[in-house]
Amino acid sequence: MNKITSTPRWRRLLLAALLAGCGQAASLQALEPAADSACALDGMVLRDYPGAKAQIRYGDGKTDYFCDVVELLRTMLAPEQTRGAAVPFVQDMGKADWRRPQGHWIAARAAVYVVGSRAVGSMGPTVVPFAQRADAEAFAGREGGRVLAFADLSPATLGAPAHGH
Repeated sequence: MNKITSTPRWRRLLLAALLAGCGQAASLQALEPAADSACALDGMVLRDYPGAKAQIRYGDGKTDYFCDVVELLRTMLAPEQTRGAAVPFVQDMGKADWRRPQGHWIAARAAVYVVGSRAVGSMGPTVVPFAQRADAEAFAGREGGRVLAFADLSPATLGAPAHGH
């Protein structure tokens, strides 16, 4: 008898459910927001503002959209923010149009970010995501700012919250 078959049935079912949730999170893809999609934090309609947008896809099928990347990053970096099977995405501004960004979704944790540039999003000064470091460095050369990997971001690098977020 192997270890799995000697494990009580309820533990095997629990393990199977947990593993299924992990697989589901890994398979989640970004969704393009509808024309009337609003920010999960403040209700602002995404399409009304320039700059990169963000989203979190959950294993339960729910998607939270953010009208500014800073809002997503603050949510991700807050230690009290935990919810099962979540996959965050941002838009690659090396490819998306700043005025009307659509598509070009990339994993938020794999992106590189320009912090402290002259770029302005829906909430004022913003953080700009890129899939390629070279695109981020070129942007920082034009617009100012520092290029940082996700692992180097912190609440302090994001600056003061706008609109009470």
